Amino acid sequence: MITSLRGTLTSVTPSRATVELNGFEYEVNIPVTTAEKLPAPGAVLKLHTHVIYREDAQTLYGFASPAERDFFRLMIENVTGVGPKMALSIMSRLSLSSLESAIRMGDIGLLAKVPGIGKKTAERLVVELKSRVGGADVSLSGAGEPSAGAGQPANAVRDAVAALVALGYKAADADQAVRRAALVAGVEATTEQLVKKALS
Repeated sequence: MITSLRGTLTSVTPSRATVELNGFEYEVNIPVTTAEKLPAPGAVLKLHTHVIYREDAQTLYGFASPAERDFFRLMIENVTGVGPKMALSIMSRLSLSSLESAIRMGDIGLLAKVPGIGKKTAERLVVELKSRVGGADVSLSGAGEPSAGAGQPANAVRDAVAALVALGYKAADADQAVRRAALVAGVEATTEQLVKKALS
């Protein structure tokens, strides 16, 4: 199992990154939330990966942190009807902290707004992952080696999203605004700093 890939980023799109390592170029499927954190092409980076082997293909999926990779695994291994493509779509729409919060709170409405995710799939996400989210299997702290800009304190992000929602933002829009603010404000930013940056 290939659990991580460190090399030179040669190209990146919102859904795919190409990483050169020892003369080989690896194509890695990524969610938008990871693409947002990647450096410019030419930089060295580390992606935390999950590989799926099939008879006719070997596909790499990459994430900015081990926690995001582990959440991807949780979805494709435990939620009926959620495969790699749908899992990437879910993780592209919402940050890990917002996904975990939505599942823990049973927010079917927010999950169902992800493109391609209907109410039934959203309900399965809640039912099948609620007992696993926030436990040992998935750590929002992003414990481990920092990579690709990961490491924002989960509580600060969660609280900042909640603050924007209280101000009238839609949950998905608040999540996206806070993600962008976190990239600018840095990994040590407080909830107040994230909210101010998101509103500026």
